[in-house]
Amino acid sequence: MNDIAIHWFRQDLRLSDNPSLIEATKHNNVLPIYILDDKNANNFAMGAASKWWLESSLRSLNNSLGGKLSIYKGNPIDVLKDIIFRLDVDAIYWNRCYEPWRISRDKKIKEYLGTQNIKTASFNGSLLWEPWDIKNSSDRPYGVFTPFYRKGCLQADQPRKPLLAPRNQQYIFDSKKSMQLQNLDLLLGNPWYKKLRKHWLIGEQGASLCLDNFIKENLSYYKKGRNIPSKPYISRISPHLHFGEISPNQVWCRIRDEKNDENSDHFCSELGWREFSYNQLFYHPDLPTKNLQSKFDKFPWVVNDKHLEAWKKGQTGVPMVDAGMRELWETGYMHNRSRMIVGSFLVKNLRIHWNYGERWFWDTLVDADLANNSAGWQWVSGSGSDAAPYFRIFNPVVQGQKFDTDGEYIRRYIPEISLLPNKYLSNPWDAPESILKEAKVILGETYPEPIIDLKVSREEALDAFKEISPPSL
Repeated sequence: MNDIAIHWFRQDLRLSDNPSLIEATKHNNVLPIYILDDKNANNFAMGAASKWWLESSLRSLNNSLGGKLSIYKGNPIDVLKDIIFRLDVDAIYWNRCYEPWRISRDKKIKEYLGTQNIKTASFNGSLLWEPWDIKNSSDRPYGVFTPFYRKGCLQADQPRKPLLAPRNQQYIFDSKKSMQLQNLDLLLGNPWYKKLRKHWLIGEQGASLCLDNFIKENLSYYKKGRNIPSKPYISRISPHLHFGEISPNQVWCRIRDEKNDENSDHFCSELGWREFSYNQLFYHPDLPTKNLQSKFDKFPWVVNDKHLEAWKKGQTGVPMVDAGMRELWETGYMHNRSRMIVGSFLVKNLRIHWNYGERWFWDTLVDADLANNSAGWQWVSGSGSDAAPYFRIFNPVVQGQKFDTDGEYIRRYIPEISLLPNKYLSNPWDAPESILKEAKVILGETYPEPIIDLKVSREEALDAFKEISPPSL
């Protein structure tokens, strides 16, 4: 068997709109492979929730390939060396990833394959625009989202039309070295994965159905409805995008073809924010660990393991915060409005470094994405290049009263206070004793008392911020 091309699946676990796979099909034989690489990722190996998702996604992809997905585990350069030693491989193709450790790894792999006269090519299968294609008039990367999106993205070449999946393609399989999927041990250490399954349909078909349902049922309410965490007015497409079960081109074009109004415009701007996050990661490889605004290196963060654990488990005594954290634990996902609320509470009311929040999200979110997760935490903490000002501190009581007016979200995830009237659902500590008794709520027993005073902690956070901010002239 000769003229073999390898398509290396990475974060593109789909057949449709897959430019690398389509290039590989120009050869006589295509060997589709996946390599689990925990060797090069250092502190950014996949978290537990991501591994759970990956296991189901690979299973779905293998079915789409007729059982011909060859699976490996280890350092990719070693795996590829072994394959090309045993098989008559002419070319290896993949779609680009933008995490710093992957960029470094892929460069070394491409250099090595060049010495072996193996043709290599990489493609854009994950972004609407390459980071190096969106720069300002000074040929520098944008530091602020709005001009990045409106002057950069929208005035650049528009995203390409999605490509059709290969038709009637026969794939070959590495029967000698391919592992069984279960031998990747993706489900070990996942105590909560069984309850996640009921919330998701994983794989390329699931991604397509997710987008179809959003367009049909919820896109028309998106701009305003996206702020209401109890309602289904968001797409929930982010984990499918992260694992590449659907491409951003497919999403963008479907939305644009469907309608052109404020809802579709706003949704596409959220895809633009995803692009902005990747742009930041590309030009600031230390985004996941280092403050983009260096003055935050001197911020007086607080170390409090007890408070951090209460935050993780949704036991802070502040209902909108706890509801968000419990949604995450129950579903592997959190509504974006809730992400802002719980993030603000951690870094501002508790004054715990955003790195701790980033790490918890990395392990428990099914859409944990290095660019989006890091940029999101830098945004909410005020340390990013285009961040919410540190002095903007979300009041979780006001947020609950404004965006969960009927209490549906809080009651869904905190049933122990569900009998409270709406007036006190976001702030049970203000309820008269008679109301608490009637609702069968005993603060400190059936539901925690607040671990911190919101007003006092807000003032302390503002005072701390003044320590690192130069006085106004």
